[in-house]
Amino acid sequence: MAFLSTDQRELYLPLMEGLLEDPPWQRFLGNLLQRTGARRAALALAQPGSPEPTLTVRADAARAALDPPLDLARLAALGLFPGTAMRTGRVYTLGEMLDFDVPARLGAQRSALGAMRINHARAVRVGGAGTGEAWLLLTREREDLGAADSALLAALAPHLAAALAVRAALGKAGMHAAMAESTLALLGTGEIALSATAAVLAADSEAERLLAFTADPGPLRRLQLLPETARALEAACAQLAGAPPEARRLVSLGTRHLLLRPAPPGSGAALIGMIRSAPPAMPSDAATVLAAAHGLSPREAALAIGLTQGETILEAGQRLGLTPETARNYSKRLYAKTGTAGQAQLVALVLTGLAPLA
Repeated sequence: MAFLSTDQRELYLPLMEGLLEDPPWQRFLGNLLQRTGARRAALALAQPGSPEPTLTVRADAARAALDPPLDLARLAALGLFPGTAMRTGRVYTLGEMLDFDVPARLGAQRSALGAMRINHARAVRVGGAGTGEAWLLLTREREDLGAADSALLAALAPHLAAALAVRAALGKAGMHAAMAESTLALLGTGEIALSATAAVLAADSEAERLLAFTADPGPLRRLQLLPETARALEAACAQLAGAPPEARRLVSLGTRHLLLRPAPPGSGAALIGMIRSAPPAMPSDAATVLAAAHGLSPREAALAIGLTQGETILEAGQRLGLTPETARNYSKRLYAKTGTAGQAQLVALVLTGLAPLA
């Protein structure tokens, strides 16, 4: 079919812009309704690795406002839409999705469709296991959709598949960021992304908590600092931008310090700044994790956690109700079971293990 400028403005661009909408592609579906004159449009989305849709986005024409609900779960249970038997990229008519070989099933399908005022439809399936899948449906009650509508869906299918791949990549990147951010927060560490001029491009939740920011007239923020501290940070950023990956620079922010390093290539930032709060207290489940990792008894693990928190053997033992002699015996068993040669090695073992992340 001919590629029209209105298609680009009203359909193809909203496919990309719709990645940032919540729910996604709402405007795209609305424009598709207007373009085809369909009564309803629905987009069922399945996450990568999931065989079933986990999100459905719908759009209804004004004349369908009083129609019965569009129950996609009921349609799917009857082998209609969304259907895993649909070939990717092929546009289906409603008649092709009906099961004419089993009269009882056909009757149930027609009953469900009639209850939803669906007499005509076009549907297409796109995507794959690595990007997730999407099923796009257009319905009408009276007149059938035409060849031009089928051609439009066929033309849209590869663009929808591309948008789906971008959505999957964004979701994966967001998942990685969330995992890293949550782990850093457990360690009291925050990160900010900076430009070469010390403008703040992004900050995680821990950095937002630990630092003060000031809004610039433009879209970029800066750290709220004393003038001389701000100048020192700007100079450090200018010097470190483009430096080798192993380069580091420590900048004093007054009561805190910011450790700067060059940002990874392709990240969109020049530098990454790291800040840490005072060492957080050990999580409540730290002793349980430590005991499981090294075959310790609950009291042995609790004693090790106490030593890691700065207590002496006697102080930790007293807190646990142990006599000085028993506490010393526990510590010897701790060193033997963990393969450490003293309190310093034991503390290092605990702090570099999984207990602080429990």
